[in-house]
Parts: sequence; C-alpha cells; structure tokens
Amino acid sequence: MNVSAFCAVPEDPSYGAPAPPTDLVVRDVPNDAGGAIILHWDPSVDDVEGNDKFIGYEILRSTSPDSGFKVIGTATAGSTELTDNQTVDGKKYYYIVRSLMGSSIAEAWPVGPVSSSQQWFNLGRINSFIALLILSTAILWYIHRARRGDTLFIRKIAGLEAVDEAVGRATEMGKAIYYIPGTQDMDNVQTIAGVTILGRVAKLTAQYETPLDVPVSRSLVMITAREIVKEAYLNAGRPDAYNDSMVHYLTDDQFGYAAAIDGMVVREKPATIFYMGAFYAESLILAETGNSVGAIQIAGTAMPAQLPFFIAACDYTLIGEELFAASAYLSKEPKLLGSLKGQDFGKLCILGIIIIGSIIQTFGIFDFTSIFTVQ
Repeated sequence: MNVSAFCAVPEDPSYGAPAPPTDLVVRDVPNDAGGAIILHWDPSVDDVEGNDKFIGYEILRSTSPDSGFKVIGTATAGSTELTDNQTVDGKKYYYIVRSLMGSSIAEAWPVGPVSSSQQWFNLGRINSFIALLILSTAILWYIHRARRGDTLFIRKIAGLEAVDEAVGRATEMGKAIYYIPGTQDMDNVQTIAGVTILGRVAKLTAQYETPLDVPVSRSLVMITAREIVKEAYLNAGRPDAYNDSMVHYLTDDQFGYAAAIDGMVVREKPATIFYMGAFYAESLILAETGNSVGAIQIAGTAMPAQLPFFIAACDYTLIGEELFAASAYLSKEPKLLGSLKGQDFGKLCILGIIIIGSIIQTFGIFDFTSIFTVQ
C-alpha cells in the first residue's frame, strides 16, 4: 500500500506543518533467516538540502491498523530506508512513517499487513553456489579418473623428486637424517603437511636402514610424529628398527629449540636435513647451520617471509602450496590426486575469468564485477 493521505497533526506556528513521506513500501527482507522487515519510502518534500528545520523520520509499528502504534526507530533527514529486525515470523504488522520538523509531525495512513519469514536459499549468492558446484564436480571427476587408473599429470616438484636422492646420500655416508616439522602445534595446517611428508621419509629410512632423528617443539606433534614414523616402519616391514627415541621433544621456546638443533647439527653433522612446516625467525639460523656442515637441505613452508631464507640456504625449497600438494604427489592416492587436480582446474577457471573479465571491463561492454557480488 502506498502513502498518500495526511492524518490530523499538530502544527508548530514557527515552522508550519511538514509534508509526510510518500510511497511507503514494506516487505519481508529477501534471502534472510527471517525476523526482519524492510521499509522504503520517498522523502518528504521538506526533506531537502539546506532545510535545517527538518529533523528526520519516526517509524511506528502495530499489529492493528487502527491503534497501538509505537515508535520502533528513527531515521535522519535524507534517509529513505530502514530495516525492522525485531519482528516475529508469521505475525502481521502495520507501519507508519512520519516526518518531524520542529515540534510538528506529519504522518500518513498505515501500510500493511506484512509479515517476515525465513528463506531456504539465499538467491543473492547463487553465483557462489555455481562456483562451488563446478569445483566439486571437477574434484569428483578427477577422483573418478584416478580410481579407474587414468594417468593424471602432476607437475614435477624438484624438492620432492630429491627426497630419494637425499635419503640415499645419507645412507651411503652412514650419517643421520634430521627431520624438523616446524615450530607450531598440530592445529597448524603446515605442521599437518609436514608430518605427512615425514611418513614418506620414514618409510625410506626404514628400507635403507638409515638413522632418523625428529626433534620437535610441541608435545602433541611428538605423539603424532611417533605414530606416523612407527606406521611407516611397520609398512616397510621393519617394525624392529623403530624406536620411540627417533622422535623426541626439545622445548617449546622458539630460539631454545633452534639453538638445541644447531648444537646437534654441529656435533653430529647429519647428511640430510628436512625443514617441513611453519617457521619464523629461526628459519635462517637453522638453515645456515645446516649449510655450514655440508648437509643436503630440503625445506618447505607457506610462510612468505621465511621463503627467501630457505631458498638462499637450502638445496631445494617447496614454496607455498607445493608443501600441501606433497602428500598427493608422494602417495599417488586417488582421492588426494583427484582433489589436487580438481583444485588446479578451479584455479585455471579463475585465471580465465580474470582475463575475460579484464577485457570486458576494459571495453565497457557491461559491469562484469556485478557477477561476483554477493548479498
């Protein structure tokens, strides 16, 4: 219902009666969880720039069109919209919006009834749903292909290709391999990726009978790493070669942990050192010490600030997402491979959209960015 008629209002002699807002429209807020009604009106003709006498608007609500209206909110001059977030779904409401100018008030007839309700789907986010559907379909398709034996191309990652070589060198020299899974706890995704790669390295050390040393800085990481190494030795057919002392706790202190490892490296001079996980300022301290004893060093982290140090001091470095792709790369497990390929397909689609969108936006064909707007 639209507003068009005045109710009886008092008139301030100094200002005169203000004109009421017009064309009030009330409706349920779309694409929400309910409990909200939105009001929109055309401003009063007195609501103009330079009219300091005009104060704003009052919004009144009632469950009856004839009585019981109470003020539920106010809007400043220039406003044309307000959302009532205090409604009960299914209950019918009537609204009045009135103008305030000095002590004079102008209000129009009630508008309604209207009730709020919740929606099952937010149609304002249909673009996100389509993107999710495309990505999920791609992942499931690649998992299906991997399960039926199709060869899925995975770009070679030099650091992971060098794992066998690094373990082999340590075996030939009769020296230990150090594996450092970062300085964070198991709630960090980089630590999870790091201990996943540890399983692959431990299986190789079990096969080659190479000493493995895993110093950790968190007790939960120690427990998890022990289980992973134990399972790797069992799968390699060498459960007798496993010992809990392979994975041992040093300290939670960041630089105390780095100092302890540096002392071990200088004394024992391991042939190979792996750094896989989250690292901070200790990264260069560790990597430089390992480099000074001539160890082959393979690092992997998603910490951008530490990557330059690892690249400078290590033989191979897994950069960012390469660390997370390592588990699929090494295991060749269909679910992991399919997920990795599906995500790569999604990135390819995003890259294509960016290129196409840039061309469309540049030539002004239409507002391409509106496609990605969500409510």
